[in-house]
Formats: sequence, structure tokens, C-alpha cells
Amino acid sequence: MKKKSKVSKKSSARPTTPKSAFKVQPLGDRIVVKPEEAMDERSPSGIIIPDTARKEKPERGIVVAVGEGKRNERGDVLSMSIKVGDTVMFSKYGFDEVKIDDVEYYIVSESGVLAIIK
Repeated sequence: MKKKSKVSKKSSARPTTPKSAFKVQPLGDRIVVKPEEAMDERSPSGIIIPDTARKEKPERGIVVAVGEGKRNERGDVLSMSIKVGDTVMFSKYGFDEVKIDDVEYYIVSESGVLAIIK
């Protein structure tokens, strides 16, 4: 007498993966940065300089998404030194502007980041 073995039915549903709160996943060594809100500055003598007088793009922002990292010649992924939530300084002209849900973000290469502000 042979025992009947139970055959498990495989589900055709895709495996669930944790979803990021952010809708864009940067590729390679790129990060997505939300620029800091522009604020009025004061000169050393106390004069308030409005943001409209500066006419420059912000150079600081908060990282909202990080790519997996750059690949070396052998194809190994090199880990990123920047994490989501870091406040970074980046090159003035080394980013691409994108608008997602009417919010402006910058996509910056890891090499375009000048410093992590702690």
C-alpha cells in the first residue's frame, strides 16, 4: 500500500517585498535629495538677505532614497556611504531636478556629494 504524498500547490502570487515610502528607486550610485527650504540669511552686520537676492540653487538637502551602489570591474557592488535621512552638501551644478507629486527633488551621484552634515 502506497502512501499518498501531499503535493503543495504553488501560489502564483508574487512574493511580497517591503515597500519603500518613496516612489522612486535611484540606480547605481545615485541618491534622491529633497532640498532644504530656502531661508533668509543674515549678514555679519545683521542685515537680512532674502532668499530671492541669492538666486542660487540650494546646496543642502535630506536624502530620501539611495541606490544600491556602484559596481566595480568584476561586477561586485560597492556599498554606499550615504544613508536615507542624512543631510548632505552637494555640488551646485551636479544634479538633475525632478518633480514627483508636485515636490521638487534632486538626483545626485554619490561623487557629487561634498559632505555629510552631522
